[in-house]
Parts: sequence; structure tokens; C-alpha cells
Amino acid sequence: MINEALRLLRVFNDIKAKDMAKLLNISPSYLSEIEKGKKDPSLNLIKKYAKMFNTSPSTILFFSKKISSDGNSSKFKKTIAKKTIDFLLGIENEGKEKIST
Repeated sequence: MINEALRLLRVFNDIKAKDMAKLLNISPSYLSEIEKGKKDPSLNLIKKYAKMFNTSPSTILFFSKKISSDGNSSKFKKTIAKKTIDFLLGIENEGKEKIST
């Protein structure tokens, strides 16, 4: 889920992947692997995202599936994070539909 949250941060701020990679000082292919969930972002990279988007690393880490496994609160966090991502994906898809019509 964190991969999708990072991608959506980039998309909603209208930053192209190649430009984002340059800003983060990583290769475009590495950024692509992170956004596709093939690689996990380092804490240092999450800190860079947080600084760029004027938020805290903990806000971004909220979308990590590996936060904790303490029963109900963990299930609640995962549910809220998933619903938030689903909502943002819906907004993104709505925008794409408007552009194509």
C-alpha cells in the first residue's frame, strides 16, 4: 500500500516520474520499482518524500502494511489506509475519464 500512496503523492502533485526520480536523487527505474511495489522504500527515501510534500514520515508510513501486528488496532489501521488509497484511486480514475471524454 505504501507504494501506491507514494505514487499518488506524486500524481496528485502533478510531478512526472522522471522528474520525481531526479528530485529524490534516484533512478527512474528504481522509482518505478518502488511505485509498483517491487521494492520497499528506505526510511531515508520516505523522509525525502515527507520533506518534499511538507508532511511527516509517520504520515507516509501509515500506509505501510508492516506497521505492527497488534490485533484490532492493526486491522483498523490497514482498513483505513486501504479505504483512503481506494478513495484516491477513484479520484485519479475520475480525472482520467474526464480527460478521455
